[in-house]
Amino acid sequence: MDVLSRPAEEFVNDGTVEELWAVKAVDHAEVHFNLLCSVDPRLLRLTPYDDEIYEQFRRMFPDMNVQVINENELKSPEGKAKWRAYMEKFNRLEDYSYGTLLRANADEEFRPENAILVVRIQFWAIEIARNREGHNDSIRKKFRGSITSKDTE
Repeated sequence: MDVLSRPAEEFVNDGTVEELWAVKAVDHAEVHFNLLCSVDPRLLRLTPYDDEIYEQFRRMFPDMNVQVINENELKSPEGKAKWRAYMEKFNRLEDYSYGTLLRANADEEFRPENAILVVRIQFWAIEIARNREGHNDSIRKKFRGSITSKDTE
């Protein structure tokens, strides 16, 4: 019998996989934040497709406040539908749908109260907009000294 034809009830979530995903998401968040603390965000390129990601983002979300993300708007039925249409434009990109942590408030560091789970293309779109529109400019001044020696090893 083909494994894909077996009943769904036979399959369970593997806690190890979920734990590894969480570790990877936190590592990604820390690396990104450390970059913001070290490099002028206006010069930072997150992908080879930053220009296209930003252009399409501002075309579809011209009034979205990227300084402070409203998670309820982001994850409302209307918000999800609009983001789904945006994401379809980038399904050719590797990792575009990976779960990723996004800072809700661009002026603050990563911590549980300031983290929203999004897919990678949402992270890229919002962080590219923050970089280009100056919302990440204060991070280097505010948090540069908070990078630990462990982070720079």
